[in-house]
Amino acid sequence: MAQRSFGSSKRNRQYEKIKASVKRRGASTKTAKRIAGATTNRTRRARGEVRGRSKVAGRKGRRARKSR
Repeated sequence: MAQRSFGSSKRNRQYEKIKASVKRRGASTKTAKRIAGATTNRTRRARGEVRGRSKVAGRKGRRARKSR
């Protein structure tokens, strides 16, 4: 499988560090890659490095449901 690239060496380092940390906690390689990718993408969205939502999905809780 090709190595993931997040557009900058800083984000690639972040991805690798998170992946190693999750693997040390006992998760499988597949799970570690998924968690590291999701966390890195969340950081990129929050900092405005990519287009898309700046808010973290699912963090509104009940307030989101009340407005319907």
